[in-house]
Amino acid sequence: MNKASPVTTWLATVVALIAFAGNSVLCRLALGEPQIDAASFTAVRLLAGAVTLAILLSLRPSSGKVQSKGSWWSGLMLFSYAACFSFAYLYLDTGIGALILFAAVQLSMVGISTVKGARLRLGELAGIVLAFSGLIILLAPSEQASVSVLGFILMVVAGCAWGIYTLNGRGSLSPSRDTCFNFWRSLPFLVVLLPWLVTQSALSTYGLLLALSSGALASGLGYWIWYIALGGLSASQAAVLQLLVPLIAALGGWAFASEPLGFSFMLSAGLVLGGILLTIYSRQRGLKAAVQGG
Repeated sequence: MNKASPVTTWLATVVALIAFAGNSVLCRLALGEPQIDAASFTAVRLLAGAVTLAILLSLRPSSGKVQSKGSWWSGLMLFSYAACFSFAYLYLDTGIGALILFAAVQLSMVGISTVKGARLRLGELAGIVLAFSGLIILLAPSEQASVSVLGFILMVVAGCAWGIYTLNGRGSLSPSRDTCFNFWRSLPFLVVLLPWLVTQSALSTYGLLLALSSGALASGLGYWIWYIALGGLSASQAAVLQLLVPLIAALGGWAFASEPLGFSFMLSAGLVLGGILLTIYSRQRGLKAAVQGG
């Protein structure tokens, strides 16, 4: 991956983070009313993302050396993430959904790495406990509203699927190329949604535009720009910067969907994001110590 200039890196980072948060905002705007059903939103999003990435890939000069084409396992995980993400937003507010998703992604990646033999350090364990305590507060009934258990479970599954997808893609020689092919490989799995597409399909022009925007702009173009940003970011910088996504999504939900930012959410967000930050910091510190000691 080519090293990006500082200006390009930070501009791409800002745009990519807004795009990632935009997925939650667009999905909630589409399904909250609703303007489109969850199955159709998923199908349109994945297809639009696949087409957009294919166009972007065709415009990039080919080196002829890298022939990576993703994998069917990654395609399945991408579909699982997208489908559960859409159905979860039938029940969750924008910021809450993004917070649950982000926590599930990060915690699942730590959990899988630990199962595979990575040592879990005290700081990481403390961060995980802190993050889980934030999720428990989020689930606790409050005077404002209670979080749907079904929505919570669906978003956790979406986050775990994305965590697996991310781990499966580590070490890729061409992440953008793999992502493009993974989007196309996700499309056959849409057959799982046929019962909903046949019996519950309903969409408006506005809903279709929101789904297209989510797939083409927030997903396809957003991921492409993120890979540009990664050319100038360290792994720890990238991980920490992603902590902003749930907060940007919450602000987007407040601005565009009139969703309240209550004390319970802010407390939960502080604990979850603080816990994830502690986990990331502890892991990076451990890796540095291992390198220096080796």
